[in-house]
Amino acid sequence: MYRFISDDLTGTVLTATAPDPRALEALFSFWAEAGVEMCYADSPVDRTLPPPRPTPPKLNLVATTPLPGLQAGPDPVLALAEARQRAAEATDLESLKSAIEAFRGCPLRDLGARQVVFGRGNPKGRILAIGEAPGVDEDLQGLPFVGRSGQLLDRMLKAAGIFDETFITNTVYWSPPGNRQPTQAEQLVLSPFVEKTIRLIQPRAILLIGGMAAKGLLGKDEGILKLRGQWFDWAGETPGPTIKALPTLHPAFLLRQSASKKLAWEDLLKLSETLIDP
Repeated sequence: MYRFISDDLTGTVLTATAPDPRALEALFSFWAEAGVEMCYADSPVDRTLPPPRPTPPKLNLVATTPLPGLQAGPDPVLALAEARQRAAEATDLESLKSAIEAFRGCPLRDLGARQVVFGRGNPKGRILAIGEAPGVDEDLQGLPFVGRSGQLLDRMLKAAGIFDETFITNTVYWSPPGNRQPTQAEQLVLSPFVEKTIRLIQPRAILLIGGMAAKGLLGKDEGILKLRGQWFDWAGETPGPTIKALPTLHPAFLLRQSASKKLAWEDLLKLSETLIDP
């Protein structure tokens, strides 16, 4: 039984009162987005004991072996193979969206989502912005980044002079229940469609919005506050050119931490420089 009250660090503190699991999930998502990777235990730990055996490394979005996170849904191996085949057969964004709508290999589509949320913006633009997952507003309208976060993103892209050069999509196409982040397994099974989107648009640069998008496409474990503002090379599985990718802070994070808007603005200015012809 918990409720949240304000404090000076994160604006939230847990106290024993009425239950609110969504508030708990929002707090944990905020900590993860901010790069928090550990917390203190309730009891002392004997550091003289041998360290535990390391856990298997995390697979990234472009891995060829699926994660064991889709066990409750379709067979992950068959689902990934089907996604690759459907993506390969798509010849443009319209047929790619139809392929996603016909794809039943991701459990997200059967967990309460109303429709596929594919993309919006300029399909011939030189920037491809990839976020994490649709939210409630996106699920209602069938378009990515149309809620408060999306409105802030649009204003920032316009201020940087790159709005008309941008196509916007996500790493997954159905809204996760409870507005949670997508899992690596959910991202992985849809990764062929994300990659085909990149190959069809052929952007000059990719803007990765939020920690899950950056970690998924780049295979990085660092938090978004460490990754943002740095250029990385995205190669993908299928033949094609390597594309520069720039991680940045998610607008939802900026709405909670307005002081960080300066960092995101610096990222967008760096991105806009890529559109200046040499």
